[in-house]
Amino acid sequence: MQIPTPLQSPSLLEQQHPSGSGAGHLLSTLKTYKYAENRAPVLEVMDIQKRFDQFQALNHINLDVQAGEFVSFLGPSGCGKTTLLRIIAGLEQPDYGKVIKKGVDITRQQAEKRRCGIVFQNYALFPNLTVKENIAFGLSKNQWSSAERDERVHLLLDLIELPDIAGKYPNQLSGGQQQRVALARAIAPKPDVLLLDEPLSALDAQVRLNVRQKIRSIQQQFDLPTIMVTHDQEEALSISDRVVVMNHGVIEQIDSPHNIYYKPQTSFVARFIGSMNFLDAVCQQPHQLDILGSMSLNFPQQNLQVGQHYTLGFRPESVMIVEEAAADEQFLYMPVQVKSSEFLGAKRRLFCEIELENMPSADVPTLQIEIENAQSAQIQTQMLIRVAHPLIHIFDEQGRALC
Repeated sequence: MQIPTPLQSPSLLEQQHPSGSGAGHLLSTLKTYKYAENRAPVLEVMDIQKRFDQFQALNHINLDVQAGEFVSFLGPSGCGKTTLLRIIAGLEQPDYGKVIKKGVDITRQQAEKRRCGIVFQNYALFPNLTVKENIAFGLSKNQWSSAERDERVHLLLDLIELPDIAGKYPNQLSGGQQQRVALARAIAPKPDVLLLDEPLSALDAQVRLNVRQKIRSIQQQFDLPTIMVTHDQEEALSISDRVVVMNHGVIEQIDSPHNIYYKPQTSFVARFIGSMNFLDAVCQQPHQLDILGSMSLNFPQQNLQVGQHYTLGFRPESVMIVEEAAADEQFLYMPVQVKSSEFLGAKRRLFCEIELENMPSADVPTLQIEIENAQSAQIQTQMLIRVAHPLIHIFDEQGRALC
């Protein structure tokens, strides 16, 4: 059974670090986060499996969602994230496993009885109903009086900052306005859990930014447990308490956005989240890796197996440009040749090739380096770069992180 990674503290980014320590200090200070005692999860997914004909969509999925928590399912197309959301919503049935909400097994319960608010990718507003009627659609007349329904609708219209559109129809609204109305309709009946199926994918960049911040603000205001499906890593990392990274129907890692980025537990997570440079290495001696057959680096704390192949990874922003190599085993030095660059505003991205003797040009890896634009005077065609030891990740042949 796959056991999710413990949630770890996301607040370390806010710490101040001495010059030169940066992310390395962050990695060294990671701590395991513990939930408050006696705090039961609102939602539990237990060993869910789902197959469509010969395709295994979900394989031994286990996770939980705490009260007031915002969790994102992140992964490439076809990884199973939408299928998992639909199983939680009751729109699909699992082949095996359980869905528990507030201690009650709802695995076979009908979708309309699960008290889950759902916002679909295409909004799914009723075109023949006004905004007011759309929002009030889920407010049962048996449980809500006419006055209570009106009060609830106006409260939500104020909350989504669209107080004057109650009488309009969906086709009179922009995409961003329709999405906010769909959100208001989903939370109108006071659901136990809010489910968002790629809610921002149809919006342009600036509208996406505004709407996602509004979703997060409303979610926090109502203290509403929320699950969002997305393939956009920026969306997931920016507003989530935890991120569930999925690939080929399994969970690769469950963690805070901070730790997903700085401490990926598999090479897939490292590659999928942000940018990562990878170098092939082999263990020729205990605790030592030979990199590309030309460089060596010691890892005294790692139990490396002689003869085994490994992969080293480091982020583009972990690279420093230096004038000369020092006799210091805490750094990996590499001579590179700059092939091209991209202007990114405050930063500049360089694409470089490692210059090693006797290596076929087809085998030379291309590295990405990101530097502050203020350092652009340091850029030359041929340079020496270094990466600090604590910023290097090691992955074994199965793609599992060792450090």
